[in-house]
Amino acid sequence: MMANLTITMDASAAISVLVNEASKPDLLIATAGRNLIAPNSVFWEVGNAFSAMLKRRSLPLRSAVKALDVFNSLPIRYVDVNLSEALQVAHDAGIYAYDAYLLVCARTFNAPLLTLDKALKRAAISLNIKIVEY
Repeated sequence: MMANLTITMDASAAISVLVNEASKPDLLIATAGRNLIAPNSVFWEVGNAFSAMLKRRSLPLRSAVKALDVFNSLPIRYVDVNLSEALQVAHDAGIYAYDAYLLVCARTFNAPLLTLDKALKRAAISLNIKIVEY
């Protein structure tokens, strides 16, 4: 078990829990008793993901609104990240800025990254950023 009590959480992990995906129990165990932080962008990414689910008709509006209410109640501390640093990380790792924001957040706050995104995990590892195993 990790000694660090703070975890950087991305949108994929939050959405997995909110829509009851198979990884939910493991994610709940991994975050139990931990402080959650995320770059401000995660708030908007979650909204965008639910919008996409509505567009694909894979989730009814009532369920999406209910899930977002739960999301809004999660004790996530949203933090600013240095955009210049994020741009450099995006360039160096060949990733989008939204992913770089997460990596900069994890590195700045020394808070391991919790994600379901395999490419983001690889980028984190390449930058010596710890990831949360679940």
